[in-house]
Amino acid sequence: MNHPYRFVGAALLLLLTLTASRFIDDSFVNTVVEKLSAYNQQLPREKVYVQTDRDLYVPGETIWLKGYLFEGIGHGIDSASRVLYIDLIDAQTSKPVAQVKLKAMQGQAPGQIALPDSLGTGTYLLQAYTGWMRNFGPDYYFTKTLTLLRADEAPERPAEVSLKPDVQFLPESGQLITGMNSRVAFKAINALGKSMDLQGFVLDNKNDTVVGFTSQHLGMGFFAITPEAGQTYTAFARATGSQEWFKYPMPAIQSSGVVLTVDNMSNPNNVKVFVQHTKPPTTAGVVTLVAQTRGIVVHAAQAPLTKKAFQIQLPRDKFPDGIAQLTLFDEQNKPVAERLIFVDRKDRLTVKIAPEKASYKPREAVTVDVTVTDPAGQPVETTLSLAITDGKLAPTFEPNPASLVSHLLLSSDLVGTIEQPGGYFDETNTNRAQNLDLLMMTQGWRRFTWNDVLSGTIPQPTYVVEDGLLLSGQVMRANKKPAENVNLTFMLLKKDSTRAMLMGQADEKGRFMASELEFYDSTGVFVQALSPKGGTRDYTITLDQLIKPAVRIVKAPYNPLILGPDALADFLKRTNEYLEIERQIRRNQEVMLNAVTVKAKREKPRDTRRMMYSEPDRSVKFDPMNTGGALTFLDVIRSRVPGVQVTGSGFEARVQIRAAANFQGAIEPAFFLDGSPVSKDAVLSIPVSDIDAVDVLTGGGATIMAGSNGAGGVINVLTKRGSPDFDPATAPPTPGTLATRMVGFARLREFYAPRYDQPKPEHIRPDYRATLHWSPMLKTGPDGKAKATFYASDARTKLRLIAEGATLTGKAGSGRGEVTVE
Repeated sequence: MNHPYRFVGAALLLLLTLTASRFIDDSFVNTVVEKLSAYNQQLPREKVYVQTDRDLYVPGETIWLKGYLFEGIGHGIDSASRVLYIDLIDAQTSKPVAQVKLKAMQGQAPGQIALPDSLGTGTYLLQAYTGWMRNFGPDYYFTKTLTLLRADEAPERPAEVSLKPDVQFLPESGQLITGMNSRVAFKAINALGKSMDLQGFVLDNKNDTVVGFTSQHLGMGFFAITPEAGQTYTAFARATGSQEWFKYPMPAIQSSGVVLTVDNMSNPNNVKVFVQHTKPPTTAGVVTLVAQTRGIVVHAAQAPLTKKAFQIQLPRDKFPDGIAQLTLFDEQNKPVAERLIFVDRKDRLTVKIAPEKASYKPREAVTVDVTVTDPAGQPVETTLSLAITDGKLAPTFEPNPASLVSHLLLSSDLVGTIEQPGGYFDETNTNRAQNLDLLMMTQGWRRFTWNDVLSGTIPQPTYVVEDGLLLSGQVMRANKKPAENVNLTFMLLKKDSTRAMLMGQADEKGRFMASELEFYDSTGVFVQALSPKGGTRDYTITLDQLIKPAVRIVKAPYNPLILGPDALADFLKRTNEYLEIERQIRRNQEVMLNAVTVKAKREKPRDTRRMMYSEPDRSVKFDPMNTGGALTFLDVIRSRVPGVQVTGSGFEARVQIRAAANFQGAIEPAFFLDGSPVSKDAVLSIPVSDIDAVDVLTGGGATIMAGSNGAGGVINVLTKRGSPDFDPATAPPTPGTLATRMVGFARLREFYAPRYDQPKPEHIRPDYRATLHWSPMLKTGPDGKAKATFYASDARTKLRLIAEGATLTGKAGSGRGEVTVE
């Protein structure tokens, strides 16, 4: 996998602020590069982000959304996975209440989720992932918290939360060493997982105050301490505004080790890394500092252990945008200290959204201009998703919410919930660099561990990259052992009565897979297994897609409901009014007719198995009377169809219609299965008990059906399961077969919004839409500009505008704006 930040060989090894070049040993650095590269190639990562039109809904509404898929290193648009799974999970029960599959093209997957009317008030988790991401577990999935409210079910108010902060104390490089000055970061949260501002102090075992501390941002802060030999330290802290103090143990003090201190703030050009260690001056060997971003080594430096303390400077311009991991390896090449930093190159898109006028009137046409530029200010041609919502009816639940940029560069590489992630990318926030550095000192890294990489033992992935829908599973014998090398026939029976047929074979473990499939909505699936010799047996077939993946919520997400009682009542009233209007519009589209009696013969549905011809020249209906003892369909039609001659027996039989021949000899007919061309072996493998009839065509009918391949006539085998009357769900089971229904891709619906440019009778209804406009595929032109036009509702309010998108090369951007309706 090529990447602009990959450096190999001598160019990779930088010895900065040190002159003892004789200590350089690039063999270990090369080993790190090679093994990290192998790890990335074997287990490449994907990232997913989903923009929804809003965060607050009423049951019966539609969640309009768009998924973005990225490859995990350079953040290029991911075109490998083409299936995006989205689950809506009830946080209280941990059970999915809605699930959809979206078709992704060039890393973009627009869609929607229709919320069932039966859902209750509460917190729900939107979870999105690809099939490949299942190899790494739910911690790597995209998640977003949504809230549903019902008019007949009041939301639960949060219980009283204890004022005792949950405080973690985290030495900057992982450990405190006797006699070495170290920084200790801390993070305080409450029982609901939200940050708590606090203040406190540290006492030694003599009860002397060593240092005081106060949180600086969202419960996070740091202090410096130099541990002394023979001392133990205890922290005392209280929430801001509280008078109650709580006691916390400090991390244990180590007598020897390494301390890593990073200055990512003072120098605009370099990141300064200070290293102290307790090794004797006579210790041979070097320590190695490796800096990598998303699995790509950017810098490496080495220093001799004869120096007790030294400084390394890392040029900032060599890092890509995002989180970098600095790891210090000892003389035995073991990782001993680690620190995360964020390098803000501002290498992202600028998305500006502005209305053409300062304010609009209710029901007036609103035009919004969207402009996208790159870091150099040049226009960018790309595709965005644009949501325009009523700020009162679609409130946000916290300031500085997540965005495509914050997820791609921050949340997707860290463990746990990041509070107010959008604030770290707000250019108006003058403290955002300091706050980001605090976050890097307190938030966990989740991409990989060095032991996994350097061991060279890379686990084999269980799930594949899905370039379409899959049918995968296993065939087992009656004795519960895998049925190896069995032949398989797959049939998909779609809603429009069309069908697709595939042939395949299970491997030595009985596993099978049919990939690159495309079907929509509920689709009938039929799978048949035949032994290598073509016979039917009592096989058991299971489909992986019918096994529901486990849903795991470690801790129920919390949304602080910021609507007051009056605002809540107004939201429910307005939303339910418009929801009823939408339902009425759908009902009005249905025309009611007076009851009449029609006296006529019911027209028989067209048999799609015979779409290419009206009537065959000859046809043999299969039933128990003529199929007894037959091995293949040729045994049944033998001597039953005039002009059709069958010689031989079983799977070696040959057939000829009207003695068809050419200069090479006898010509066999072309074979079809339910109207689709297949090989002779394929139709011979169909059990006679599954065949409805066999049609024989000659002359012009054969030419229309098979073209030049129909010179010897056509035999079309019609299966019972291909009949228009066949229902997989109610069909009796047949040994060696599986009949079921599966849900394919969700069809993309068009977002409905009223137009008020021409009067219509339905315009007398009040209009209080929460979402006024949703455009998941808004394209900017070569000038980087796009326009969106919609009509304001009856509400006098402020409309919130949010546009997000990314280029094919992975530059992402998010923009916000407002429109006043008065």
